[in-house]
Amino acid sequence: MRRYLAARLLQAIGVVAFVTTFAFVVVHLAPGDPIASALARPNITEAVREQWRVAYGLDRPVSEQYVRWVVNAARGNLGYSFSHRRPVRDVFADAMPNTLLLSGLGLVLSFAIGIMVGLLQAERPGGRRDRWLGRILLVLYSVPDFWLALVVLILFAYRLPLFPPGGMTDSVMYEYLSPGAKFLDRIKHLVLPVLTLAVLTAAGIARFQRGALLAVLPSDWMRTALAKGLSWQAAVRHHAFRNALLPTITLFGLSIPAFATGAIFVEKVFSWPGMGLIVVNGIAARDYPLVTAGVMVMSVLVAGCALVADIAVAAADPRIRLG
Repeated sequence: MRRYLAARLLQAIGVVAFVTTFAFVVVHLAPGDPIASALARPNITEAVREQWRVAYGLDRPVSEQYVRWVVNAARGNLGYSFSHRRPVRDVFADAMPNTLLLSGLGLVLSFAIGIMVGLLQAERPGGRRDRWLGRILLVLYSVPDFWLALVVLILFAYRLPLFPPGGMTDSVMYEYLSPGAKFLDRIKHLVLPVLTLAVLTAAGIARFQRGALLAVLPSDWMRTALAKGLSWQAAVRHHAFRNALLPTITLFGLSIPAFATGAIFVEKVFSWPGMGLIVVNGIAARDYPLVTAGVMVMSVLVAGCALVADIAVAAADPRIRLG
């Protein structure tokens, strides 16, 4: 067990180091720089911009800037955000709870829907219900996330103004609302982005769960359960479903960072002030420290959640030996 954990930790550290280094190099080689974007005003001369580049070390070679960034990051200093004009750590501290709220609700809802639909399909494989649900899932799985987010926004925020078009709260009235009204306002702003995230991912989860169930249905213990007089539906729900959940546990662990950091387009479309929106805006502003730190946080989430998922699968299935 210790040897396995040590090997997985080394792999995770290697992945984080590679991804962060790659992002650092790519963003620095892209045209433009944060000083030119932040000081893009006609009354500021190029000489002044060059002084700011020297002050922040942007005139140094990329390798030297990278070493400085690694040393500072190891000390907990993620740098200074040029676009937000404050430390990157403070920017992430404000944005991370918003992303976790959105992605957490979307994650739970998508797995609840996906597992339920996959179970309904596997109960009668090849039947009418399975075929129709499969067609609907195929359409939803093929829809681009930004396109669905835009359609949902146009349909339910403008054509049928049932929910707010974006943001976390009402920017005008929120501070004057009662506690109950504030809670309701938050819920209204959450509905569209959470549903969009859930629908986008539930289709893939349902297909995955259906395949996992179909793989265990021919097992000997299923035939034994049926031979003892258990109905087909009861055997699927009480025996096959439990064993088919093991790969879904792994998928759940790997989906946590995907939801936490992959909801970029949803956050952008609905103006949700989370990590995705901040990183996208940081790329447009050539905010080197913000983008690099954002990629590092995303890679840490992916590697860490993958490790947790492996451990959870091993705990759920004692047949798996970690050595």
